[in-house]
Amino acid sequence: MSLPGLAEALADLAARGETTTYGALAERLEVPGPGRIARLTDALEALMEEDAFGGAALRAALVLGRNSGGLPARGFFLKAKALGLFDPQKMTAEAFHAAQCARLFGRA
Repeated sequence: MSLPGLAEALADLAARGETTTYGALAERLEVPGPGRIARLTDALEALMEEDAFGGAALRAALVLGRNSGGLPARGFFLKAKALGLFDPQKMTAEAFHAAQCARLFGRA
Protein backbone atom coordinates (compact mmCIF):
# COMPACT_ATOMS: atom_id res chain seq x y z
CA MET A 1 0.00 0.00 0.00
CA SER A 2 1.22 3.51 -0.70
CA LEU A 3 0.01 6.96 0.18
CA PRO A 4 0.53 9.89 -2.18
CA GLY A 5 3.23 12.20 -0.88
CA LEU A 6 4.49 9.88 1.87
CA ALA A 7 7.97 9.29 0.48
CA GLU A 8 8.36 13.00 -0.26
CA ALA A 9 7.22 14.01 3.24
CA LEU A 10 9.70 11.61 4.83
CA ALA A 11 12.50 12.84 2.54
CA ASP A 12 11.70 16.40 3.62
CA LEU A 13 11.83 15.44 7.29
CA ALA A 14 15.15 13.63 6.82
CA ALA A 15 16.65 16.59 4.97
CA ARG A 16 15.67 18.87 7.86
CA GLY A 17 16.80 16.41 10.53
CA GLU A 18 13.32 16.24 12.02
CA THR A 19 10.79 13.67 13.13
CA THR A 20 7.01 13.85 13.35
CA THR A 21 4.13 11.95 14.92
CA TYR A 22 1.78 9.55 13.17
CA GLY A 23 -1.10 11.97 13.67
CA ALA A 24 0.78 14.98 12.33
CA LEU A 25 1.96 13.05 9.29
CA ALA A 26 -1.55 11.74 8.59
CA GLU A 27 -2.81 15.32 8.80
CA ARG A 28 -0.01 16.61 6.54
CA LEU A 29 -0.85 13.94 3.95
CA GLU A 30 -4.59 14.57 4.38
CA VAL A 31 -5.30 10.90 5.04
CA PRO A 32 -9.05 10.67 5.62
CA GLY A 33 -10.37 9.07 8.80
CA PRO A 34 -11.53 6.97 10.49
CA GLY A 35 -8.73 4.48 10.30
CA ARG A 36 -6.25 7.01 8.96
CA ILE A 37 -3.45 5.97 11.33
CA ALA A 38 -3.93 2.33 10.34
CA ARG A 39 -3.67 3.28 6.65
CA LEU A 40 -0.58 5.35 7.39
CA THR A 41 1.12 2.55 9.32
CA ASP A 42 0.33 0.08 6.53
CA ALA A 43 2.02 2.43 4.06
CA LEU A 44 4.98 2.94 6.40
CA GLU A 45 5.43 -0.82 6.76
CA ALA A 46 5.42 -1.17 2.96
CA LEU A 47 8.18 1.47 2.84
CA MET A 48 10.08 -0.44 5.50
CA GLU A 49 10.06 -3.50 3.25
CA GLU A 50 11.28 -1.41 0.33
CA ASP A 51 14.02 0.18 2.45
CA ALA A 52 15.11 -3.14 3.93
CA PHE A 53 15.38 -4.85 0.57
CA GLY A 54 17.34 -1.89 -0.79
CA GLY A 55 19.71 -1.76 2.17
CA ALA A 56 18.54 1.74 3.06
CA ALA A 57 17.76 3.26 6.43
CA LEU A 58 14.16 2.80 7.51
CA ARG A 59 12.36 6.04 6.67
CA ALA A 60 9.52 5.01 8.99
CA ALA A 61 11.89 5.71 11.90
CA LEU A 62 11.06 9.39 11.43
CA VAL A 63 7.49 8.84 12.62
CA LEU A 64 7.02 8.69 16.37
CA GLY A 65 4.21 7.53 18.58
CA ARG A 66 2.55 10.23 20.64
CA ASN A 67 2.97 8.13 23.78
CA SER A 68 6.03 6.10 22.82
CA GLY A 69 8.69 8.03 24.70
CA GLY A 70 10.24 9.58 21.60
CA LEU A 71 10.22 6.33 19.62
CA PRO A 72 8.10 4.92 16.82
CA ALA A 73 5.17 2.76 17.85
CA ARG A 74 5.70 -0.90 18.75
CA GLY A 75 4.69 -2.02 15.27
CA PHE A 76 7.80 -0.37 13.81
CA PHE A 77 10.05 -2.57 15.91
CA LEU A 78 7.99 -5.69 15.25
CA LYS A 79 8.23 -5.09 11.50
CA ALA A 80 11.98 -4.36 11.72
CA LYS A 81 12.41 -7.61 13.63
CA ALA A 82 10.35 -9.53 11.05
CA LEU A 83 12.57 -8.07 8.32
CA GLY A 84 15.65 -9.35 10.19
CA LEU A 85 16.95 -5.85 10.93
CA PHE A 86 16.29 -5.57 14.65
CA ASP A 87 17.18 -8.08 17.33
CA PRO A 88 16.04 -6.88 20.76
CA GLN A 89 18.42 -9.40 22.34
CA LYS A 90 21.38 -7.56 20.80
CA MET A 91 20.27 -3.93 20.72
CA THR A 92 17.79 -1.74 22.56
CA ALA A 93 14.90 -0.17 20.71
CA GLU A 94 16.37 3.23 21.52
CA ALA A 95 19.76 2.35 20.01
CA PHE A 96 18.17 0.84 16.90
CA HIS A 97 16.01 3.91 16.40
CA ALA A 98 18.93 6.27 16.96
CA ALA A 99 21.03 4.38 14.40
CA GLN A 100 18.25 4.57 11.81
CA CYS A 101 17.79 8.30 12.38
CA ALA A 102 21.54 8.93 12.20
CA ARG A 103 21.63 7.26 8.78
CA LEU A 104 18.59 9.21 7.61
CA PHE A 105 20.07 12.48 8.82
CA GLY A 106 23.42 11.75 7.18
CA ARG A 107 25.24 11.38 10.50
CA ALA A 108 26.27 7.76 10.14
